[in-house]
Amino acid sequence: MLKRIAVADVRVGMYIQEFCGSWMDHPFWRSKFVLSSQADLRRIRESSIGELWIDTSKGLDVAAGVQAQTAEEAAAEVEQRLLAAAQDTPPPRASMAEEAQRALKLCQRSKQAVMAMFSDARMGRAIGVEQAGELVEEITESIIRHPNALISLARLKNADEYTYMHSVAVCALMIALARQLGLEERQVREAGLAGLLHDIGKMAVDDQILNKPGKLTDAEFVAVKAHPEAGSRILLESKQVSALVVDVCLHHHEKVDGTGYPHRLNGEQISLFAKMGAVCDVYDAITSDRPYKKGWDPAESIRKMAEWSKGHFDEAVFQAFVKSVGIYPVGALVRLQSGRLAVVVEQHEKSLLTPKVKVFFSAKSRLPLPQEIVDLAKWAGQEKIIGREDPQEWGFRNLDELWSGLPEPRA
Repeated sequence: MLKRIAVADVRVGMYIQEFCGSWMDHPFWRSKFVLSSQADLRRIRESSIGELWIDTSKGLDVAAGVQAQTAEEAAAEVEQRLLAAAQDTPPPRASMAEEAQRALKLCQRSKQAVMAMFSDARMGRAIGVEQAGELVEEITESIIRHPNALISLARLKNADEYTYMHSVAVCALMIALARQLGLEERQVREAGLAGLLHDIGKMAVDDQILNKPGKLTDAEFVAVKAHPEAGSRILLESKQVSALVVDVCLHHHEKVDGTGYPHRLNGEQISLFAKMGAVCDVYDAITSDRPYKKGWDPAESIRKMAEWSKGHFDEAVFQAFVKSVGIYPVGALVRLQSGRLAVVVEQHEKSLLTPKVKVFFSAKSRLPLPQEIVDLAKWAGQEKIIGREDPQEWGFRNLDELWSGLPEPRA
């Protein structure tokens, strides 16, 4: 039986099923193992993880009187949290297909620009903040034309270019989230610049550590966790960015329950923009392929974040984030009431529960179907999403190609 418990209640002999947090929150390469040593127990308690899942059929149960949540209880709580975000969103100005073509070229230009900026930072040269501002302006215009195109395409990155494209993706997510929160245009662009530069401190971390395909040592994990402070020093020395941008760089790994880093801030001690940075950073990190881990499906990622959100994220910020990317984001694999499998290709402006999907497979016959775009908003009462599916369990290797029309990025 699966149970979610507080890290303080973990003991040696339990079977760890899953950590409630991004893999950057803990030093363990695998999340499924029997906890067999006091040393590993200490590492868990010293990490940024506040809760985890145990499997009582494979290891010890919680002690008598210890509070635990079942999988069913957690699922019901997550469903309620996500449905609270399902309301109208502003209609896009361009079609997904039209903006995707522009966004693809913008992604390529953005990656080159970020690589140049980060290279300058690594070499101790001045950062081209003016060029960064122009890039933020272009990304903002793309988000205004269609909020999902660039965000979805920026997720299609191979492991080698992760650091650079992650910055582009977080920039786009921050802009979309800032607009969803109704911030002023000046603040929207500042949020975008903060997203673009939030991880610049990783230029102070050895590439061999950042791209390591296996478990980090304790010393390597400490080195990675030092990147927010390293980044804030780089930005302060540049004397070209606002305090807001520095704050997001320094505090995007803080959590509202005080278990984050580097300063273990909690609640109102964390600025609105740092709270936004935390949500955007985690979403792109867990949906992206890394040298050591395959990215999660977008819909699975949203549900995981909803599960963690009480301790990790500000609730109002997380709700706004869900409205900006969707309960079933573009690229998510879903099962329809008819027994067909489909990939989400575009959000609907009136409801997050009725996106446009591309049907391509029968779950009943386990055979491919003729590909067809279905607007679920027009099929009310006849067809609907009944759940999400794991692409890896079905063995689908070309899911991103199905919705984007682009070949899968090479690892």
